[in-house]
Amino acid sequence: MAKILVVDDEEDLEVLVKQKFRRKIRENVYEFVFARNGEEALQKVKEHPDLDIILSDINMPVMDGLTLLGHLPEANPMLKAVVVSAYGDMQNIRMAMNRGAFDFICKPVDFEDLEVTMQKTIDHVRQLQETIKAIKENNILKMYVDENVLNFMTHKEFESSLLKNEVLNATVLFVDVCGFTSITEQIPANTVVTILNELFDKIVKEIIAQGGHVDKFMGDAVMAVFRGDYHLDRAIDAALTIKDQLGDTVEINTGTLNYKPQVSIGINTGEMVSGNIGSASLKRLDYTVIGDVVNLAQRLQSAAKAGQILINDDTYQKAKASFSCQKIGEVSLKNKANPVMVYEVLE
Repeated sequence: MAKILVVDDEEDLEVLVKQKFRRKIRENVYEFVFARNGEEALQKVKEHPDLDIILSDINMPVMDGLTLLGHLPEANPMLKAVVVSAYGDMQNIRMAMNRGAFDFICKPVDFEDLEVTMQKTIDHVRQLQETIKAIKENNILKMYVDENVLNFMTHKEFESSLLKNEVLNATVLFVDVCGFTSITEQIPANTVVTILNELFDKIVKEIIAQGGHVDKFMGDAVMAVFRGDYHLDRAIDAALTIKDQLGDTVEINTGTLNYKPQVSIGINTGEMVSGNIGSASLKRLDYTVIGDVVNLAQRLQSAAKAGQILINDDTYQKAKASFSCQKIGEVSLKNKANPVMVYEVLE
C-alpha cells in the first residue's frame, strides 16, 4: 500500500480525492493523509514516517508549497513531492523543480494523469527504498544513488548503522579467470567486456546457488563470502562446480584469438571482520570482510595454477572428511614469513 500526503488549503480537494480514489482506498492500494499548509504537512511527515509521496499545492497560508519543498530533504529525504497547482507558468514549474519536486501537475486536475504521475513517483520511491534496504541488509557492495539517498546516508542513525562491524566465522572464495589479462591487449575493448561478463555470470550463478554472496569484482577475479551453516562445504562445492563449468566452456573464438577459459581458486575459512569499509564523508563504502583469513585466501588463489583449488592446512583439516584433497606441499606466499602447507581440492 502506498501512503500519500495531500497538502492543499482547499477542502474540496480532500473530498474530491477521496471520491476519485475511493475504490483503491477501499482495496488498500492507497492511503491518504491530508494537511492544509506546509507547516501542518511537516508535522504530518513526522507523524507518518512511512509516507511515500506528497502531492502539494504552491499557494497556501502559513507555509507555501515551495517553502515546504525546501524543508523536505531534512524532514524525510526519501519522500518525493509532486506539485499540484493552478500556477502552471514556467517560472513556478522551474522553481518547484529546482527545489526538488519530482513532477508538476496543473489544476484543474486531470485525475487520470494524476494517478499515472502518482504511480510513476511511487515506483521511483520504491526503487530508492529497495536501494536502502539492500545496503542495510548488506547484499551489495556499492550503489550509485541519487542525491536524496546520499542525503539520507548522512543522517547519524543511518551513518552509524553503516559503520558498525562484527567479527564472524565464514569462508572466503577467490576465483580468478586465468590468462584473461594477456588477451585484453589483443581484442577490442567491447569484446573483452562481453566475454568477461559472460564468464562472471557463470561464476556468480554457482556462488548464489550455494548461498554465497559476491563481495566484489576485482579486475578478472571474483571474491565471494559464505556464511551460516556448512559455509566451508558450500564454498568448496561452489568452487568445484565453477571449475567444471568453465572447464566445459567451449573455446572462445574472437576471430583473431582462441581462448579456453579456466579458473584458479583460493579458499580459506575462519574468523574475519565484517563491516562497511571506506569513507563515510565521500559516501563510498564497500560492505566487505577483512583480516588475515581473507588475505590468505587471495594469496592461495594467486599461487593456484589453472584448474586448481587450493586450501591451507587448517582448512584441509575441516574439509578432509567431505572432500578428496591432494597434498601439494609447503608454498611461499606473499607477505607470509613462513611457508604455508597447501592442499588441492580434487572432488
